[in-house]
Amino acid sequence: MSVRELVVLGTASQVPTRHRNHNGYLLRWDGEGILFDPGEGTQRQMLRAGAAAHDLHRICVTHFHGDHSLGLAGVIQRINLDKVPHEITAHYPKSGQRFFERLRYATAYRETVQLIEAPVAEDGVLATTAAYTLEARRLSHPVESYGYRLVEPDGRRMLPERLAAHGIMGPDVGRIQREGSLGGVALEAVSEVRRGQRFGFVMDTRLCDGVYALAEGCDMLVIESTFLDDDEELAVEYGHLTAGQAARVAQGAGVRHLVLTHFSQRYAEPEEFERQAREAGFEGELTVAHDLLRVPLPKRV
Repeated sequence: MSVRELVVLGTASQVPTRHRNHNGYLLRWDGEGILFDPGEGTQRQMLRAGAAAHDLHRICVTHFHGDHSLGLAGVIQRINLDKVPHEITAHYPKSGQRFFERLRYATAYRETVQLIEAPVAEDGVLATTAAYTLEARRLSHPVESYGYRLVEPDGRRMLPERLAAHGIMGPDVGRIQREGSLGGVALEAVSEVRRGQRFGFVMDTRLCDGVYALAEGCDMLVIESTFLDDDEELAVEYGHLTAGQAARVAQGAGVRHLVLTHFSQRYAEPEEFERQAREAGFEGELTVAHDLLRVPLPKRV
């Protein structure tokens, strides 16, 4: 059975706390695992979450600040130590190539896995598979940063009452799905579009066009809310979002499940992020992330 869920490995911002590890987010998408922003300690957090190196197929780094990338060295070495049998692709800002290389070869180890480097230089599609299209959008941060978005291809939902009206049943249902028509009946006459799922990942950024593009129509949006609204001036200065800003983006974009994360160590009460997000008008499902949380993607509508 296919699994689509977010495994939260860390939720701190610049400084980890006793309860929050540096960033790390594993998206399980059917048979693939996509690791976003492996901060320091990610390898250990994967172990605690029951995630293995063999689960990884892609690594997506938004930018090269330590809380989003210092765990790369350990993750890459673990991938090779465990001799993962498939290739793994790494996406990261091209301007940070020197940082990626330093982290990849931080110490000596034996390379056993094909790690494909696929740096991001501009907005657009990074990869297309049968299961999804992976896109990137530029964000607004003191260093070059990109957010990521997965879009599943639209499918079709069969309508039993229309199938019955045309006398289509049993093996013929599969046949019309494969061939597009059967006995003069078009597939469109007995089915409707089933919108593919969408997942957005937005880390360190001010409000910008990229934030809105990544959030648009997402079933799940994972987004930083480093600051509370009272500290909006600090958020703008340092290139971050507040809880209220993230919530207003999500509400305007039609997000179904909003996951807030990347919290500054200055705040002790996570409930305040939820309160401000609701006050900002977000009406969908809302999660204030904590380490080792598992969040299933919403069921298709």
